[in-house]
Amino acid sequence: MKAVVITVSDGVAAGVREDRSGPAAAAVLRNAGFEVENLVVPDGISSVEHALREAVAGGASLVVTTGGTGFSRRDLTPEGTHRVIEREAPGLAEAMRAATFGTNPYGMLSRGVCGLVGETLILNLPGSPAGVTESLAVVEPVLHHAVALLRGDPTEH
Repeated sequence: MKAVVITVSDGVAAGVREDRSGPAAAAVLRNAGFEVENLVVPDGISSVEHALREAVAGGASLVVTTGGTGFSRRDLTPEGTHRVIEREAPGLAEAMRAATFGTNPYGMLSRGVCGLVGETLILNLPGSPAGVTESLAVVEPVLHHAVALLRGDPTEH
């Protein structure tokens, strides 16, 4: 299955900051059996929307964004995602945020959303490598099942 990891960061897109969260997400997804493509886009509603639409049109089963989920003025990944998804998958976002309670108080500041468009699952993750790996550790056990359901493939459940 194809996954696309989209790093959303003005600094990374401008080449003034190293992308550490995108490679962290890609490593987890490769270990989970996904073929992974990495992209970088600047922060902003339209840049996120455009990248998501391209990933979906390119046949991605899973699209993971990193960054742009916080409180700063340029953190607009959820707004761009809302323009693309057809249905929300709130349980995934809630589970990822809940996993940080008690260990990282900043986890509750994530505004990331998860949703479905066609046969593609989209997940918004925080921009830190630790936030990415913690979040994916929570949802990784259900990713293949979720994608199978979206595709209408037979499942054991």
